Amino acid sequence: MNTPTTGRYCVIGNPIAQSRSPEIQARFGEQLGEPIDYTRRLAPVDGFEASVRAFFAEGGQGMNVTAPFKVEAATRADRASPRVIRAGAANCLRLRDGRIEAENFDGVGLVRDLTHNLGVELAGRRVLLLGAGGAARGVIDPLLEAGVRELVIANRTRSRAEALAEAFAFSAASSAGPAAIVRGVALEDVVAAESASVSTTTGNGAFDVVIDATSAALGGDAVQLPPAAFAPGALAYAMAYGKGLTPFLASAAEAGARVADGLGMLVEQAAESYAWWRGRRPETGAVLAEFAATLPPLKQTAA
Repeated sequence: MNTPTTGRYCVIGNPIAQSRSPEIQARFGEQLGEPIDYTRRLAPVDGFEASVRAFFAEGGQGMNVTAPFKVEAATRADRASPRVIRAGAANCLRLRDGRIEAENFDGVGLVRDLTHNLGVELAGRRVLLLGAGGAARGVIDPLLEAGVRELVIANRTRSRAEALAEAFAFSAASSAGPAAIVRGVALEDVVAAESASVSTTTGNGAFDVVIDATSAALGGDAVQLPPAAFAPGALAYAMAYGKGLTPFLASAAEAGARVADGLGMLVEQAAESYAWWRGRRPETGAVLAEFAATLPPLKQTAA
């Protein structure tokens, strides 16, 4: 009987103590009977590349990358996938034949969570993406591939949103089915919009899915949207997880939208990472349920 080989992996970021990735990956290893050594690794803000190369020199096989290093991970790897090149961001690295390879599973994890876990139909929908940083860049291609009808990118700096929309116009035109509309707008226009002006400011009507990928989702100034931003039955999704009913989610819930945080995205991208490293994709349902039970609720409690 062959004994499974222990693999050495980590998640790297700054800060990093809050990450649940080690526990999640440990569950995957247990599920598949493959013991793995997966730890947190704190890298200096100005020392990401040195930390990465030291880890692999010490025998590491793969790592997940979190804030603030996703953009740098895309440029520091020896090889980057087409998805990483288009996004300009990576959230997963591995060592193959002495070279560091980069992938991005954030968008795959997000779409999997939206469609498989939350039952959201993305084809033909209007989606509002808040933010234009590495977290936002990593999910645009998979959203377009899922067939969204229109993707509006809103950022505090309008020019960054417009540049990002322009950068992904080719992907929209190349995706299956009718070409999606991709546009960039100023976040302040969306925040200030009332029902009469949403259509003129951000497109034709309210949004079916609103995704918060801003730094606010990670602890910055809170984003709150007007009720007019949410279509009937809309879903508001915060990429950050474990923060309970944030101001963004609370304002969405008050507008009648369903709310969800990024725990499912975290678990699903972790499963994709595991499969990329080790060739087998674990099941995610039981792991997601286990960790969801340990986090603050997303529903308002009665007074």
